[in-house]
Amino acid sequence: MNRFLYFAVVALIGITLMFGCKSRNSELSNNVVDNPMSADGNNNNPSPAIKFEVEEHDFGKIIAGEKVTFNFKFRNTGNADLLLTKVSASCGCTAPSFPTTPIAPGKEGVVSVSFNSENRSGFQNKTITVLTNSIPNSTQLRIKARVMRPEDI
Repeated sequence: MNRFLYFAVVALIGITLMFGCKSRNSELSNNVVDNPMSADGNNNNPSPAIKFEVEEHDFGKIIAGEKVTFNFKFRNTGNADLLLTKVSASCGCTAPSFPTTPIAPGKEGVVSVSFNSENRSGFQNKTITVLTNSIPNSTQLRIKARVMRPEDI
């Protein structure tokens, strides 16, 4: 019985190798991956690009409880519509707002960031992450402030 099992396994492996290793002459199409950047670094496809005037803002000294806002201005420097898909803050004390409609090439927009210093003190450093349909798809903005108690001023 052992001998029969041995020959059966050898025959099964042989059949598998014979039919499983057939050469296939079909080649993959060169457009399997649609990458907007070519191998030589030239951008051959339309794609958006986001460029902020500044990526960091320092509010300086503010009084605890004060609410401050800064507008991060940006431009679509690409050649396709720019979509901001998500803008999130690193803290609940920071609230971003952003355009939800496409930004045409060459046009400008604003990501507005409000910081509520209530129940905060000392140096504050908050990050805002902007996700878009550009390459790279993520940009980090930063706001800073030194929150002072009224009696310390």
